[in-house]
Amino acid sequence: MLSVLLFLASISLIIFIIGTQISNLASDWPNFQQQLSSSIDHVQTWVNSTFHVTEQKQIIYVRSTTAKIMASGTAVIAAMLLSLSSLLLFFIFTFIFTFFFLLYRRQIKRFLIAVFLDENAAIVYDIIEQVQKIIRKYIIGLLIEMGIVATVVSVAFLALGIKYAILLGLITALFNIVPYIGIFTALIISSLITFATATAFSKVILVIITLVATHLTDSNILLPVIVGSKVKINALITVLGVIIGEMIWNIPGMFLSIPVIAVLKIIFDRVESLNPWGIILGDEERKESILAKKLLKKVQPRINRGLD
Repeated sequence: MLSVLLFLASISLIIFIIGTQISNLASDWPNFQQQLSSSIDHVQTWVNSTFHVTEQKQIIYVRSTTAKIMASGTAVIAAMLLSLSSLLLFFIFTFIFTFFFLLYRRQIKRFLIAVFLDENAAIVYDIIEQVQKIIRKYIIGLLIEMGIVATVVSVAFLALGIKYAILLGLITALFNIVPYIGIFTALIISSLITFATATAFSKVILVIITLVATHLTDSNILLPVIVGSKVKINALITVLGVIIGEMIWNIPGMFLSIPVIAVLKIIFDRVESLNPWGIILGDEERKESILAKKLLKKVQPRINRGLD
C-alpha cells in the first residue's frame, strides 16, 4: 500500500505542477485571444500576398471546412472519448494489479517455486529475484528518460524565447511515454500555444524542429541506450519489441514490450537449452559464453589429437 501511495503521490505532484502552469496559461487567455486574432490577420495577409487569395475567399473556405468537420464531429468525439476511457481504465487497472501483486508477492513466489521440480527450485528462485530487480531498473530508466526529455525541451524552448517553456517541456516528457502518438500530440499542443503567444511565426517552425529532433534522438538513442541498457537488451531488440508490442496490444503493448523481453532474457539465460535466445536479446559482451564452452568441449579432443 505504501509503494502504491508513493507512486500516486509522485503522479499527483507532477499533475499539480502542470495544473499550476495551466492556471497561468488560463489567466493570459485574453492576451491569447488578441494574439491569436492578430496572428490570423497576419496569416491571411501573407496568403493573400503570396497566393493571391482574398480574405473573403479564405473565410469562405474556413467556414466550409469547419462545417465538414462539425458534420463528422460526433464520430471524432466518440472515438476520442473511447480512447481516453480506455487509457484511463488501463491506468486504473495498473494501480489495482500493482497493489495485488505487491500484496501477494510472497504467495506468488512460493507457488512458482513449488510448481517446478525440487532440483530446479534454486534456478526458479534466482529468476524471480532477477525479475524484481530488472523491473525496478526499467522504471528507473524510464524516469531518467522522461527527466532528460523534459530538461532538454524546456532549456531549448527557454533559449528560443518560447513562452511557457517549462509547461511544454513537462507535457512533452509525459506524452513521450506513449511512443509516436505522444510526441505527435505534444507537437500539436506546443505549436498551438506558441502560435497564440509568439510574435513571429518562425518560432512555431523552431518548436516543430526542436520536438522532431528530440523525438528522433529519444527514439534512436535515449530509449535504446538508457531504458534498454537498464534491462540489458540491445537496441535492435528494443525497437522491434516496441513495434511488435504495438501490433499485439496497441499502446499498452508498447509499455509492456521492454519489460516482457527483459523477463524472457532472464529466463533464457538461466535455462541451458534457451541460452542462444538470451544471447541474441542481450547487449553485454560475455568473455566466455555457454555456447563457446560447449564448442570448446567438442573441438578440444581434435585439438589434442592435432597436438599429439
